[in-house]
Amino acid sequence: MTPIQDWIALSLIPGLGISSYWRLVEHFKSPTDVLRASQKELCQVPGIQKKNIAGLASPDAFLESAREELEKLESVGAEALSFEDPFYPSLLRQIADPPTVIYISGKKETLQDEAVAIVGSRAATVYGRRTAYSLAENLARFSVGVVSGLALGIDAEAHTGSLAAGGTTVAVLGCGLDVIYPRQNSDLYRKISERGVIVSEYPLGTRPEGFRFPARNRIIAGLSQGVVVVEAARKSGSLITAQLALDYGRDVFAVPGQVDSHKSAGAHWLLQQGAKLVLRAEDIVEELPGRTLDCEDSVHTGRRTKAPILDPDAEQLLKHIEPYPITRDQLMYQSGLSAARMSELLLFLELDELIEVLPGDSVRKLGGS
Repeated sequence: MTPIQDWIALSLIPGLGISSYWRLVEHFKSPTDVLRASQKELCQVPGIQKKNIAGLASPDAFLESAREELEKLESVGAEALSFEDPFYPSLLRQIADPPTVIYISGKKETLQDEAVAIVGSRAATVYGRRTAYSLAENLARFSVGVVSGLALGIDAEAHTGSLAAGGTTVAVLGCGLDVIYPRQNSDLYRKISERGVIVSEYPLGTRPEGFRFPARNRIIAGLSQGVVVVEAARKSGSLITAQLALDYGRDVFAVPGQVDSHKSAGAHWLLQQGAKLVLRAEDIVEELPGRTLDCEDSVHTGRRTKAPILDPDAEQLLKHIEPYPITRDQLMYQSGLSAARMSELLLFLELDELIEVLPGDSVRKLGGS
């Protein structure tokens, strides 16, 4: 097996993109042989230009950089996996342009677990965040892990929901492992590195520049049996991830939202194109290879095993509340209750997880209530 140092050294050559890297390895059979090749031999490889291989004129400098990179990884408790490594994810090997090296922090065994990606808007609605969390939480009860990008919004909720149910989760970064982005997710980053795994194809210290995230999305799709889009605009990175999943022969799922919400426009477009509509975790699990569901599986997604006993006034009030938000003023007018009594009943309904109080003094009924 080729030394990991050689895999990393070749990846550090400036101007050598992923396609050129694989073209050279295919021609010379290994990164080691590429590093040993003469400039004349390198230039004879079809599709390789001089600007791509200029750095290979002095490979020793990049071998030394690779050695230093391995030392730094060890010092922060991380490691590198080459394409040849037994722990390199088998699903990721199958895509057209797999990373030659991935850097990881956490439990590398997690990379072999069955998982789906959950992606969506950073500026997600309350509905979108709750849905992502719930889907991930219930997928964990079916022993299905979650892959996402550690972004704010849908990504963060998906990671958190999986961890909350004792599941596994993989966070794919568009920067180096030692660069926590966004900073607001630093605590979540720590939890994932302890109980799941953080993945990047970039060396330590790499900044989160915009062009890296579309490349990151191919890894999210590549690691997953399917991609679930919870909430996304018509033009978004989430739809890029979904398209990549289709290119790789993976399933694409979408969660419907309000028809007039631009934040669900991308998910609705996917549904129009034939993506599977998702209302609950079972809709995803039943599409996974080798999975079958029976009637007993319904217990996995029910938080409450018994309906709460409600005050008669609370029952009447609940009849006036729908899944779509309604203001307290409207609710008070429809129910005929006093402001004090209605506030008391809303508190009880919220504690029983039957309603959700929203910003702007509105409330809505939760699913299944």
